Amino acid sequence: MSNGITIRAHTASATGPDALAALSDHIGAALGPAVVSRTIAFGELTLVVQASDIVYALTYLRDDPDCAFRCFIDICGADYPSRAKRFDVVYHLLSLRHNVRIRVKVQTDDQTSVPSVIDVFPAANWFERETYDLYGILFSGHPDLRRLLTDYGFEGHPLRKDFPLTGFVEVRYDQDEARVVYEPVKLTQEFRNFDFLSPWEGTDYVLPGDEKRSH
Repeated sequence: MSNGITIRAHTASATGPDALAALSDHIGAALGPAVVSRTIAFGELTLVVQASDIVYALTYLRDDPDCAFRCFIDICGADYPSRAKRFDVVYHLLSLRHNVRIRVKVQTDDQTSVPSVIDVFPAANWFERETYDLYGILFSGHPDLRRLLTDYGFEGHPLRKDFPLTGFVEVRYDQDEARVVYEPVKLTQEFRNFDFLSPWEGTDYVLPGDEKRSH
């Protein structure tokens, strides 16, 4: 006896090797030269696209019925200082219809901006601000590109590989001035590099007292 409700079966998962390969070929044929490379590894499809075409690529991935990547997961960054375009901007999308995820990457440097994708996925607003804050990656067309996680007047971008472990400044509350003050980092002891890789060889420097063993 029917109650008038129609239940549609969920589309089969497209995460198998053949299905991912077919999806990769479909996207590559549709986007053409906008796609720099396509790889499938560990059951995941990754696209590298031209930075100037990121809005076009994500719009297609969202609207094409064979893709339907309408769930925006996040944006993150990766820093490779030895490259001319040192940064990867990585977009993660999910298709609930096809039960598959995709990773889209673009490459840029610290001077060239990447087009904002807020018009495609409004949820990208804070993720682009976070990526700018932590890596210094610029997004053109963003309505309010300013720091999100660090404090006002913060110097540098903490997730860059060349950002010092100690930072540039230290913060404390000054009782006399009744405010928070920023001062250059002052280490209370010499910075020591601990070697924990080998339990047999130990550290590569002389600990206090060990010099006595040579006499």
